[in-house]
Amino acid sequence: MTSVREKAADFWQKITGLLRTRRDTTPIDSVAKLNDFVATRSAYIAQKTLYGYVKARMGIRYPAMFEDAKVVASLNIAKVYVFAACLSDLTIYAVANALHDQPVGNNEREAFARRCYESGLKANTDKAPEQFSTTGCIDDFRHRLSETDWRTSARQPENFTDSPRALFRWAPIADNLKKFDSEIIENSIKFSWRDVREQFQKRIDTAAVGADWTRQTAN
Repeated sequence: MTSVREKAADFWQKITGLLRTRRDTTPIDSVAKLNDFVATRSAYIAQKTLYGYVKARMGIRYPAMFEDAKVVASLNIAKVYVFAACLSDLTIYAVANALHDQPVGNNEREAFARRCYESGLKANTDKAPEQFSTTGCIDDFRHRLSETDWRTSARQPENFTDSPRALFRWAPIADNLKKFDSEIIENSIKFSWRDVREQFQKRIDTAAVGADWTRQTAN
């Protein structure tokens, strides 16, 4: 019989597999590679920050948490919602930077971002709890796109707003404890994003991604 601990770990095996032992340093020179970078790094940040915060708060009781079915159920819900928020933040940042110097309009940027977000979300939440709403997340993301400033704020670290809020909201920690941690949570996840953005800027080939997007949308 599969233990509660094994069930809790199984969800992340697929979406974090590429990050276990090494980092990919090859150029991001296609739409597919950009989508893969966004999805895997979003999953990594979601796992790292959620488990890190819960572990810090629970201390020596942390291992026992995985034997409590109710706590594990809450954690599984939190994981997918934090992942969805991370995916939202990084998708907009990646698309805004990849297409910044390309001869495309905002409608095309939105179309690229929708495809990136929806493919990452659907591919990596197939084992999500029934309480998770893929449709709701997609609707929220489309609304966010309608208010996105692609030329300036979307390309900046300040754009990473959904992930700190989601981590604070969904982490399975009592509200009377979380209220003291808002600044710690925000700083933790913002610091974690820094390395991801640096990786992206080093690897992105904007001309190649832009050309690949143009080819795909022309067909």
